[in-house]
Amino acid sequence: MDTLNFNCDIYQYRQPLFDRALAYTRDEDDAADLVQDTFMKAFRFSAKFEMGSNVRAWLFTILKNTFLNHYYKVKRKNEMIQQEEDLTSVQLVPSASSNGGAAKFMMEDIQKSLNALPEDCRFCFCRYFEGYKYHEIAAELDIPLGTVKTKIHVARGLLKKMLKNYKSGLAA
Repeated sequence: MDTLNFNCDIYQYRQPLFDRALAYTRDEDDAADLVQDTFMKAFRFSAKFEMGSNVRAWLFTILKNTFLNHYYKVKRKNEMIQQEEDLTSVQLVPSASSNGGAAKFMMEDIQKSLNALPEDCRFCFCRYFEGYKYHEIAAELDIPLGTVKTKIHVARGLLKKMLKNYKSGLAA
């Protein structure tokens, strides 16, 4: 089969190949790239195509194999990256010795921030932090329940502002 006839024969399957590629990739750009790679391989190996064979089946086989090869290549790459991340963070932490210096500084900063709170807010917040219920704190101070909630809310807001440097470190 000459090149021109071969090109015409396989080009008629462009849309069905694109539809299948879109089902595989779920992205139009990736599907177009996959179809293009399929045509490139078909042109490259056109000499190996046997006349009288099913061109459509041959093209769809190339498409599927090209997709799977790319999929497994990306999967292996992601697994290697995942293993490197595990090695640096999870596996090394238990074997590292800790001197507790960072925790000591953090606790000192928390204590300074608590001491900087207004007395009434600090007392309500500390009681709540110790596990007392709102109504128990209100009864102890003989103030309305809403006032206790407000004082605790204000204390939380002030502590967040004073300890904002630790926000990303505490989440990790």
